[in-house]
Amino acid sequence: MAQVIARIPLNYRTFEENVGFSDDPAYFTDIVFGFLEEQEGSSESSCGSGDYIEEDEDEISLCNIEENKKFWDTQNQLLQATLYRTSSLEAKIRQATKVTLKEIDGVGMYCLCGKSVAGACRDCLQREISIRLQNEGYNCAICKSKWKRSEGIPSGEHTFLEVVEKLNSKKGEVRVVIELNFRAEFEMAKANEEYNHLINQLPEVFVGKAERLKALIKILCSAAKKCMKEKKMHLGPWRKHKYMQSKWVGTCERTTPAPLPEGLSDRPAKPRASMLTYDLLENLPVFHRTAVRVL
Repeated sequence: MAQVIARIPLNYRTFEENVGFSDDPAYFTDIVFGFLEEQEGSSESSCGSGDYIEEDEDEISLCNIEENKKFWDTQNQLLQATLYRTSSLEAKIRQATKVTLKEIDGVGMYCLCGKSVAGACRDCLQREISIRLQNEGYNCAICKSKWKRSEGIPSGEHTFLEVVEKLNSKKGEVRVVIELNFRAEFEMAKANEEYNHLINQLPEVFVGKAERLKALIKILCSAAKKCMKEKKMHLGPWRKHKYMQSKWVGTCERTTPAPLPEGLSDRPAKPRASMLTYDLLENLPVFHRTAVRVL
């Protein structure tokens, strides 16, 4: 596993070009989750083995520093291994999503709720992306997940985009999740430097299989728990693994939005001129007379 990680590029901008790994979901799950379990099973180091009775405070402090460094190094390697591995299907949908967002940003869109996209109208933006991806031939829908309060986890709901690709009869279908605010979902105001380093590597827009998303959630939630423990702070229930997983993994209600009725444009309406702002000097013919500017 160490050899695989050592070859992973450190620049996220080259993510889409690094597609040399196997597309088999079982291969990916075995590597990532197997390595996580191996790390969890070996978490008890010689520093806490209990083979000695008396311990020097400096030795204990040094031991904790080494263990913390090892943890964050491991999380960083796992995160990169999960992010930089991609399949041809994910790369294709990711590129289509990127093109769609660029088009929307360039021409604008008609927002049904009266807000502009720049004002973070998430619902209308998701709707527009879903319609455009459908036009490109993708089975894209808006998914709304809901979960009830249980075991100290508060209830909640979340919306995201999902593309379902049907495979042959043996493999069934593949779910590809599109989350438009992925990095923001894991940001914490009082996080330490190590946690922020992990978060800064996340893409703003995540496009990937559900299996990859599960692995990322486990890595980041484990890091959040460690971060709060080091700072001696309580980890909010909305930051825990079960809550975060409920957002994207599990049952959800799929809605396939229909395009706007014919005659309605998806572009912003052209603003009308007002006599309060109309510049008479620029629009009047050139005569030898004095014009008065209306204020």
